[in-house]
Amino acid sequence: MRLVVALLTSAALANGQAALTTPPKGPPLPDPFATPSVTKHPKVIGWPAGKAPTAPAGFRVSPFTTEIESPRWLYVLPNGDVLVTQARTLPPKKKEKEADPEKVKGLKESKTVTGTSPNKITLLRDADGDGKPEVRETFLAELNQPFGMVLVKDTFYVANTDGLLAYPYKDGQTKIEGKGRLVHPLPAGGYNNHWTRNVISNAEGSKLYVSVGSGSNVAEHGIANELLRACILEMNPDGTGLRVFASGLRNPVGMAWEPVTKALWTAVNERDGLGDDLVPDYMTSVRDGGFYGWPYAYFGAYEDPRRKDERPDLVKKTIVPDVDLGSHTASLGLTFYTAGRFPEKYRGGAFVGQRGSWNRSKFAGYRVAFVPFKDGKPAGPPEDFLSGFLASDTEAYGRPVGVVVAQDGSLLVTDEPGNTVWRVTATK
Repeated sequence: MRLVVALLTSAALANGQAALTTPPKGPPLPDPFATPSVTKHPKVIGWPAGKAPTAPAGFRVSPFTTEIESPRWLYVLPNGDVLVTQARTLPPKKKEKEADPEKVKGLKESKTVTGTSPNKITLLRDADGDGKPEVRETFLAELNQPFGMVLVKDTFYVANTDGLLAYPYKDGQTKIEGKGRLVHPLPAGGYNNHWTRNVISNAEGSKLYVSVGSGSNVAEHGIANELLRACILEMNPDGTGLRVFASGLRNPVGMAWEPVTKALWTAVNERDGLGDDLVPDYMTSVRDGGFYGWPYAYFGAYEDPRRKDERPDLVKKTIVPDVDLGSHTASLGLTFYTAGRFPEKYRGGAFVGQRGSWNRSKFAGYRVAFVPFKDGKPAGPPEDFLSGFLASDTEAYGRPVGVVVAQDGSLLVTDEPGNTVWRVTATK
């Protein structure tokens, strides 16, 4: 029943019935197809001995842990233990077909993905504070492409690609045994790397927010195939009360609460195929009931030519996002710096893990960007914070994804193909 309610909520939004403010277009952008759509993947060569990413003066970068297969996302438990989800993109088994809406209503948890994905969570404990974990334990295994994690009171939640699971947790435990409880199924898989599902809770622990990416680039398989996708879902901790919190978000991945305004923010991967400089990935505050354009429009009321004249009502309602993060940067990780160890400039600002482009003639992203904030609002353009992931115009040492502030105030960064979690500390 709760899934049906969510589908009806999504359908209402698609019919333009959400009460939204009509925004103008965003900043000037190039015309669609101003440059060809290019496929260019880097060859990942790994990090030579002694080499690390580059941070600004006054910071030190060192490996927190190495030889950890496909680290994707990070979560810090109240006792300081660091959890790392390990999962990999798997090739599609067969061509996707348009979904039957009646079958989607009865969505069930899919079978465990087979292949080469690690499908586990590793716990890292640095009890003596020397920047090197003494304990490295498999915290949870036999998962299905896990990604986001959150602890709410004594319940640990993990977002698999096909469902949100819950497990009992006691402070300090290093391993969870047994099968989790299915809180709510989710549509599995998705276009390119859109299998990732993130989850966070509000401060009171009364609501969970789950991000789900689109199943396609620009709804080329039909809108019926996008039910409960390209959105952020809200639900109660027991899975009841499911509704679409915000939609039109092609692939929202990182989610975080801005510390001053307490608003929900997300980092979003935008669409491919329109040229080198379209469409900008972005980070934005998320309005309850807000529509952010996908698949009909982008960055405000810029209509996608591939969906021309289909939904002019929704094009007009598209919200302009707050921060342009650059086109095809694969902006994924998002965290606000709330500790006191970094210089004043960085306090309250946002760090964004940009895994890097594949649909651009020259690489973009491949860095951790920093966006300064003042009084809860962006106060400047994104800038390099952690760079040096590119080895040449064809090769990369690694690619950053998740970012989190550790209990000691350092910044931890997952380097997924580099099989490393990096630690950034202030030296001044």
